Amino acid sequence: MELKVGSIYEGKVTGITKFGAFVMLPMGKSGMVHISEIANTYVDDIKNHLTEGQTVTVKLIGIDQMGRINLSIKKAIAEQPAAPRTAPPPPVRSTLQKTEDSSFEDKLKMFMQTSESKISDLKSNVDKKGGGGRRRGR
Repeated sequence: MELKVGSIYEGKVTGITKFGAFVMLPMGKSGMVHISEIANTYVDDIKNHLTEGQTVTVKLIGIDQMGRINLSIKKAIAEQPAAPRTAPPPPVRSTLQKTEDSSFEDKLKMFMQTSESKISDLKSNVDKKGGGGRRRGR
């Protein structure tokens, strides 16, 4: 069986380093999952996400000129079908009024007014607190 870029494989974590995890693929070849390809969130310590001997689903994202196999766990997860949602997503709150029949210019004008109002409020709060920064006496 030949390795193919873009394919999804099951593998076993064989080693963990500061910069990534090594995964043994079914065809006896080993590849590396870089720390940035482990999860969609910030990964400080790989050992918080993976353990040696763990079976993981990976996507082959590249093979470099030296024959090193680059893998991704987060891209493999992204390609798996999502479970059906039972509840609708929460509504997005907006400070702008909902106007379905407004033109783009009207919506932009409303946005600008809201933004200017918020900036004005921020500036007045900073001024009330004495400038918001440290002052040095000279």
